[in-house]
Amino acid sequence: MNAVLLSRIIGAVIFGIIGFFSGTPIHNYLISFWATYPLTNGITVVICIILFMLIGYIISPWISVKPVEALSKSLGKSSPQALFSGLIGLIISLIISALLAYPVSLLPKPFGQIMPLAVVVVFGYLGLTLFYSRSQEFLGLFRSFSNKISAKGSRTQIDGEHWVLVDTSAIIDGRIADIAKTGFLPGTLIVPRFVLNELQYVSDSADSMRRQRGRRGMDVLTELQNDDKTSVIISDIDVEGVREVDDRLVVLARQMRCPILTNDYNLNRIAELQGVRVLNINDLANAVKVILLPGESFNVRVIQEGKESNQGVGYMDDGTMVVVENGQRYLNKEITVIVTKILQTSAGRMIFAKREVE
Repeated sequence: MNAVLLSRIIGAVIFGIIGFFSGTPIHNYLISFWATYPLTNGITVVICIILFMLIGYIISPWISVKPVEALSKSLGKSSPQALFSGLIGLIISLIISALLAYPVSLLPKPFGQIMPLAVVVVFGYLGLTLFYSRSQEFLGLFRSFSNKISAKGSRTQIDGEHWVLVDTSAIIDGRIADIAKTGFLPGTLIVPRFVLNELQYVSDSADSMRRQRGRRGMDVLTELQNDDKTSVIISDIDVEGVREVDDRLVVLARQMRCPILTNDYNLNRIAELQGVRVLNINDLANAVKVILLPGESFNVRVIQEGKESNQGVGYMDDGTMVVVENGQRYLNKEITVIVTKILQTSAGRMIFAKREVE
């Protein structure tokens, strides 16, 4: 016998007993309301028992087994952090309810008798659901306070620089995962819900290239969440009255006093104009590129023709473009070249070189 059938039988019995004791009062009420009521007291009691048993048989699983199964299923999918956060919220709310119970009990009857219990139920529910649904944010806040205490109030942590807002472009770029693994991103990465929504919109795009980039961003975000060295929070924090994602990020960064991680040039400019610190992945990549000076030599493989006549183009390991004068004839060959000029552009750095031995 399964739990649902057992609950139906028990519910039918209990509701049948309720119907038995309710039959006579209902019969007397019907007689007072309807003087020519044709049924006797015994028949009314039997009818009430049958009706109440049917009601109990139908609704008993929904007030006993079904809620327990739903709760068990929900708890089974929940992380230990979320359950612990919900427990903390319940304890805090019960403490607040206990402090409010005495003042509320001084209210006139019947409010003084009903309100203490109502306060306990309402505050308990609110505390449990609030801490459970926002477990990541509360745990991140707890970590932040722990960092502040351990650092004895250092200015870097007071200014919120252990929180980093992440832009969609940085996630799609993919290099953020490798950077995080090296430990050069201290603190917690905050991914606002609207950034995640934009990433999902890109991954569902009709354009195959955008869709591929969006799905790669989803994979990168999953990789970051599974990395033990990186703390990532998907947060519901938002700002009112601002629609554009870049503007919302800038406003949030100013409110939270934390930097934005991006490689979007326009967002970089907008944030800097408003006094928000930006961690630009492209700037980091340029900073760690191999430094070459005119006259130095290195090896490069010519892989394609250049725009100008007889030019060949190759790339260094870090992606820097190398334009080789008279290098077209060395296509698909690795040669030794000498740097003649270095040009820094908005798109990156270009190196002009020529064959070491002409």
